[in-house]
Amino acid sequence: MMPTSSRRVPSSLAGFFFLAAATLACRTQHRWPAGPSSAANQAQSPAAPAKAIASNAANTRLDGGSARLVEGLERVDELIDARETHFAALWRVTSGGENAEGYFSFAGDRLVLQRRFGDAACDRIFVTQPGSAAGQRLRQVSSGRGVTTCAYFLPGDQQVVFASTQAFMAECPPPADHSQGYTWTLHPEYELFTRDLAGGGEKRLTESWGYDAEATVSPRQDRMVFTSMRSGDPELYTCDMDGGNVQRVTDTTGYDGGAFFSHSGTRLVFRHTVFGADGTPSDRVTYGELLRKHQVRPHAMELAIIDVDGSDRAQLTNLGGANFAPYFFPDDQRVIFSTNHHESGARNFDLYAIAIDGSALERITYYDGFDSFPMFSPDGTLLVFASNRGGSQAGETNLYVAQWKP
Repeated sequence: MMPTSSRRVPSSLAGFFFLAAATLACRTQHRWPAGPSSAANQAQSPAAPAKAIASNAANTRLDGGSARLVEGLERVDELIDARETHFAALWRVTSGGENAEGYFSFAGDRLVLQRRFGDAACDRIFVTQPGSAAGQRLRQVSSGRGVTTCAYFLPGDQQVVFASTQAFMAECPPPADHSQGYTWTLHPEYELFTRDLAGGGEKRLTESWGYDAEATVSPRQDRMVFTSMRSGDPELYTCDMDGGNVQRVTDTTGYDGGAFFSHSGTRLVFRHTVFGADGTPSDRVTYGELLRKHQVRPHAMELAIIDVDGSDRAQLTNLGGANFAPYFFPDDQRVIFSTNHHESGARNFDLYAIAIDGSALERITYYDGFDSFPMFSPDGTLLVFASNRGGSQAGETNLYVAQWKP
């Protein structure tokens, strides 16, 4: 997940090269500067066929929660690039605004997401409602106070966890100042809350000033992981479902965040700051100066894997550029993620897959714009992701669900 500001797509480069579609791995307030409108991008990409190859859409049989999720959604196979051979079919979940970080329920029949639409000044948390009329498929579940980010279903699918500044502010925080380059803001007011979807009751899980956000839950349904600055540096922590029994996972200088569990519940994949010795904006001096302002600059981020107890940390990528939003494949032998390494310094982010030993890198998407925040459904048949493709205006980011073809 990413900070919320990183998930939206600003209207200018703001001195930095990234395109954003809302969050990081979750998760806080991160989006990348945008380029031309989605429609323009499609028109200017001669190498990208306008329609999917026929074989991609040959099989669309789905069962259980996956079938309930896509029922009634708009099917948009024409937005599949012919080179996106892992997509057998494509459905649009949202239409208009800035939508990102859509994550499946444990039953696989719903999504929780963050969304900015209409006159909303910052992100709110929504859930999808399968079987509802077209205009009622999305329901806001956050209070509307402060800014929210990085939501995830809790075991049983009756509650969601998310980060919010609502305990400290009723209004949205001011937009980030990008005059000195593009940064993510780690609002120290962020705390973790749970929300009951039926009764609406809320419970605050954290009481630690200094940014608690980016929570995700183990498929084993016994622990959650989140990013916190309670130590003075953004590190990963795990806790029980009620926020108790907090255990620190990482302990190195630099931002560690946007973590997801393996399906076995024993390992975590996450993004982290890469420091250079060549005076780049990612060096330690600049990092420290920005962190004192509650900011991080995502110019150089790579992926790593670590055991949930903090042992056996291993570098996963060394690609250059910005790599984030990782998620394990159902067999835990590969990771899918978003990156711009293939056009480092550019605004084009695509989905890639890589084996957990760092080999067998494979490009998954080819849209000339922003593709990110991938997650497989519990049964492995669907992949949800956020994309600028098919947008009607500049800065529009929607959620799509693709039927996955191995």
